[in-house]
Amino acid sequence: MKRIITLMLAVVFVLSMAVSFSACGEKSDWETVKEQGYFVCGITVYAPMNYFDDDGNLTGFDTEFAEAVAKELGVEAKFQVISWPNKYMELDSGAIDLIWNGFTYGLESDGVARTEYVDFTYSYLENRQCLVTKADRVEELNSADALKGKKAVAEGGSSGEGVANELTGEDNVTTFTSQASALMELIAGNADFAVIDYQMANAMVGKGDYASLSINNAIEPESEVYAIGCRKGSDLTAKINEAIKTLYENGTMATIAAKYKLTNDLVTDLGAAE
Repeated sequence: MKRIITLMLAVVFVLSMAVSFSACGEKSDWETVKEQGYFVCGITVYAPMNYFDDDGNLTGFDTEFAEAVAKELGVEAKFQVISWPNKYMELDSGAIDLIWNGFTYGLESDGVARTEYVDFTYSYLENRQCLVTKADRVEELNSADALKGKKAVAEGGSSGEGVANELTGEDNVTTFTSQASALMELIAGNADFAVIDYQMANAMVGKGDYASLSINNAIEPESEVYAIGCRKGSDLTAKINEAIKTLYENGTMATIAAKYKLTNDLVTDLGAAE
């Protein structure tokens, strides 16, 4: 009996040591990125942050920003289009290393602080949620009262969804995997209004496929700021912050912002409390 107990204890000891050695051998996020030579940014496609140009090349403010940070860190930036409602699952699973796509430092649509799910880098760009309607309905839908009970669309898991819920009630809000999809639903006449990022609305609404739409100033939600979402406890956060600081100091951020006409929206007080 003693021999059996001794053998069992030995097995437990070996297993515990194996787990211990395994834990000790785990690489940090930055070590992994440095070893593989790249980090993966989870994005959705919309101008002016990440979008495809006429030649099919991915471009945009966040695209060039990520590439500049990667260059500063001596690695490459890769991009993975994700379903925005699944962003935390993609991040925690390791499918992506960063949520980098007009990601606001604030609340989820259910009111939970996003800091519960990610560690944020320095904020870098100002934004707010924006009401969009058909151009011929701007005068009709001209107040918060006029929006009550109306059908709304928004990107699932976005700040826009939260604003839409407040304006018309959750039962009247339909969500989609991207802001662009929400706008197409509005164009099709299946909703009365959409709530999307101002940066996207300013770049796309009233033009091309979105020519029938208009920014509606019936409401003006509070300002937000964009930041990059890293895994909780990740050492990649500090590395990216170091690179961002350098890019601010050497003028790279100002150059990228000017290219996409975002100079006035660039955060100037780097590292200030969000």
